[in-house]
Amino acid sequence: MTMTSFLERLHPGYGQHFAIDEVLFEQVTAHQQLVIFRNATFGRVMALDGIVQTTERDEFIYHEMLTHVPILAHGAARRVLIIGGGDGGILREVLRHAQVERVVQVEIDAAVIEMCKRYLPNHSAGAFDDPRAQIVIADGIDYLRQCDERYDVIISDCTDPVGPGEVLFSSEFYAGCRRCLNPAGVFVAQNGVAFLQLDEVVTTRERLGPWFADQTFYQAAVPTYAGGLMAFAWGCDDPAVRQIPLPELERRYRASELCTRYYNPQIHAGCFALPQYLLDALAARCGG
Repeated sequence: MTMTSFLERLHPGYGQHFAIDEVLFEQVTAHQQLVIFRNATFGRVMALDGIVQTTERDEFIYHEMLTHVPILAHGAARRVLIIGGGDGGILREVLRHAQVERVVQVEIDAAVIEMCKRYLPNHSAGAFDDPRAQIVIADGIDYLRQCDERYDVIISDCTDPVGPGEVLFSSEFYAGCRRCLNPAGVFVAQNGVAFLQLDEVVTTRERLGPWFADQTFYQAAVPTYAGGLMAFAWGCDDPAVRQIPLPELERRYRASELCTRYYNPQIHAGCFALPQYLLDALAARCGG
């Protein structure tokens, strides 16, 4: 990276380039390299260890899909756990659900929260000050090991499986999430771009398998995450939670009084349809 451009090389032999109009913040924290810069097309952009995490322009797609799909599928979520998500976007969307009484967010790097509150304030939109939210600065897997609370929905908004985020793709992490869920609770997590990170998706399915009766993925098109559709892991013990009929999704959406920019009940109903190459890969390694 130079002061005028940023080249992300998440995938071997393939990357994406951002022109940097202004570097707003750059620091090596106790855990990772954090940079926030301004780009004419995507607005303010945050990257960790050379990998773009979020942008002002399209963050709403990612945050709405990782939040409203599990919460509206569950239908009665009162307690939500967020692992990661230091920019505050997931917390913002969770707290838009009036029935949610308590949200615990576990973030490993306090610097990410503080810098995002300052330089990406629209991501959290004041959510960190909501009395329903408790912020815990800790490693997500350590929190799960000691957790004696139970949640209706657990959302893992983690980085890619390298560095501090690697452990959040482990069997131990998924086991801890299952233990901390109420019956019929839902676990979701970002799982990369399936076309370019197919092994990552299949490995997640293998590791989720022992802990959830119903494990699959759903998708959304997030331009920042180049290379195809973004995959989100899904785990629940009740397959019916994933198969809510469209009229009921529409009723829940109206009752929530949400005003969304990407999510809607029709998107929800269709997002679990997966491309054949992914279904074939899952069948080959995981038996379907």
